[in-house]
Amino acid sequence: MKLPAWRRAARQAQRLLVLLALSALALQLMFLGRVAASVWIDPQSTAFQRSEAWRLLVEQRRILWRQEWVDYGAISVHLKRAVVASEDADFADHGGVDWDALEQAWERNQRAEARQARRAGPAAAQPPKLVGGSTITQQLAKNLLLSGERTVLRKGQEFVLTLMLETLLSKQRILEVYLNNVEWGEGIFGAQAAARHYFRVDAARLGPEQAARLAVMLPAPKRFEKRPASPYVIARAATIVARMGAVAVP
Repeated sequence: MKLPAWRRAARQAQRLLVLLALSALALQLMFLGRVAASVWIDPQSTAFQRSEAWRLLVEQRRILWRQEWVDYGAISVHLKRAVVASEDADFADHGGVDWDALEQAWERNQRAEARQARRAGPAAAQPPKLVGGSTITQQLAKNLLLSGERTVLRKGQEFVLTLMLETLLSKQRILEVYLNNVEWGEGIFGAQAAARHYFRVDAARLGPEQAARLAVMLPAPKRFEKRPASPYVIARAATIVARMGAVAVP
């Protein structure tokens, strides 16, 4: 007996939904495997680093990539404190997402969008974009496995990966992987490469002021690398040095 057209369409839609659900599950299992492997295996590259290498290859016909993995104990405690003080003061205590900081960032961006709309007129008003508020774990989740696009789905995936990282990795391991892979300039990745490039010392020998200057650069490394000793960087670094003693590092 031939099924009615509407019934055939319903079955096809059902099969499609099942396939989509299985694909989503397979993707999460793949991510879970990658995160679990990071417990024992030092990541040799991140999604962000590979995309940067491809960008340089396309735009400049070259690959610029300076990176050298160093163990957690070979990274100056001053750099650990400076980065935590600058990027995520509650890193040792939260579960991966700092909801208070996220709410504050949302409110700041709403105010900024409102000011922009008043200056440019109602026609130019845009929905507020969330800038800031990301924890170190969230930044690692984004850089390690995700693309740079900003969509609701990608942000949701970032939260899932953040939960995976916080569940499977210790805080010390999260900070170790982060400091060895974060960008400190075009083609400069990780604490060791940054310490050698900017101060001609190993990451273990960074002093408080040097560490604080590197921490200042993290939000916009490509911009700050042009003037790593600018008055802003020096002044902001002094503020971070004053805060370093108040933060806990794993």
